[in-house]
Amino acid sequence: MTDYLTQIKELATGERKQIEVRQADFYAFRRAWLEFPQRKSIVGEAQRGGDVIYHFEKGTEQ
Repeated sequence: MTDYLTQIKELATGERKQIEVRQADFYAFRRAWLEFPQRKSIVGEAQRGGDVIYHFEKGTEQ
């Protein structure tokens, strides 16, 4: 199972530029996203087929 909380933290620190989440893994990602205090800064762009690419947007209001 993918450790999405770690990947989200890496997005916030700049260690990672994006997270690609497959449609089948969305709910696992969502659980981690809900635990992250800066979740409003995690922005997703939907792709064809239901996958989403997330990135961290600095300066987003909390």
